[in-house]
Amino acid sequence: MISRFFLFLLGLSLMIIGFTFMIIYLNLLSFGYSIGEYLVYIMTRIECIIVIVGLIMVILSLFRKEKKHVKRIRHNFKFIR
Repeated sequence: MISRFFLFLLGLSLMIIGFTFMIIYLNLLSFGYSIGEYLVYIMTRIECIIVIVGLIMVILSLFRKEKKHVKRIRHNFKFIR
C-alpha cells in the first residue's frame, strides 16, 4: 500500500515538472515557431518526456493489484481419549 502511494506521488511529481516545462516552452510560439515546430521541440526535450514516464507510473500505481497476504493459523489439536 505504501509503495503504491509513493509510486503515485513520484509519478505525479514528474508529470507536474514536465507540464511546467511544456507551459514555459509555449513562449516559443511568440518567437515565431509554428505548432509543428513546437511539438517537435517538445518531443526532443527530456524534461517533457518525463510526463510520459510519470503518467505510466501513476497508471501503474492506480491499477496494479496488491498481493493478498493470507494469514494461516496452525492449530495443534490433540485428541484425548
